[in-house]
Amino acid sequence: MPLISQLLTVILFTCLSFTARAEKLRIVTEPWAPYVYEENGKKLGLDYETTAIVFKRLGIEVEWQFLPWKRCLSMLEQGQADGALDIFHSVERDATLLYPSEPLSQVQFVMFYANARPHPFSTLDGLRGLSVGTSPGYLYSTDFSESTLFTREPAPSHEANFGKLVRGRIDLLITDRRVGQHLIDELNLRDEITENPLIISEQSQYLAVRRNAGMDLLVQRFGAELKRFKREPAYAELSARYGAGPAANANAASVTRASGKTVEQQESSAQ
Repeated sequence: MPLISQLLTVILFTCLSFTARAEKLRIVTEPWAPYVYEENGKKLGLDYETTAIVFKRLGIEVEWQFLPWKRCLSMLEQGQADGALDIFHSVERDATLLYPSEPLSQVQFVMFYANARPHPFSTLDGLRGLSVGTSPGYLYSTDFSESTLFTREPAPSHEANFGKLVRGRIDLLITDRRVGQHLIDELNLRDEITENPLIISEQSQYLAVRRNAGMDLLVQRFGAELKRFKREPAYAELSARYGAGPAANANAASVTRASGKTVEQQESSAQ
């Protein structure tokens, strides 16, 4: 059999293997609106819907589970899940996970403060003596997590962090810009909370899968189809639906970056 025919056969059987074994690709993720979340029992979000469309085009059935992020990483580590949606890339994860060449979305971590207690700042040094709300299951950059200038206070959920901010129990909170803007609207806090324009970090989000037999071919096909879909009008419409508003229309000239370091989701080894 010619080499090209052998390759095509391997790709075909890889993509059909889950169906042939009456199995589905098991993907875990944490609710992270507007990228991925559930509403009235329906799964939604820019990255979720994009991924679902790409897998449908590839003929791959998926079993989704929405869980706390630490649990997602634990399931990946223990082989209870085949992949994770909206995971950051790290060198440490390369030994166990495969990433497509095309990311799903770009995350920008910023801080928010209550208008009743404004704390505008232009560098991390401006946080001296303040308390910053953090999210469960995340490990932040060394500059942020090891600074002695301010204190870090975790909350059980992103919503709880915004509640603490409004009540004055923390001075600021850190989260992704679009996630924060989405929650401000969802919690009716548009007149009470302001986003600081300083970008603490910026990172790409991916769909990553465990390094199993044949998964490298699946990742290649997923990346190629994702890149193709992102050029289509359907993706532009999907992106506009989830990206419109202050988060997507921020004046680029007014946005600055704290450093080149990233805010990384918590490694399973840190659990």
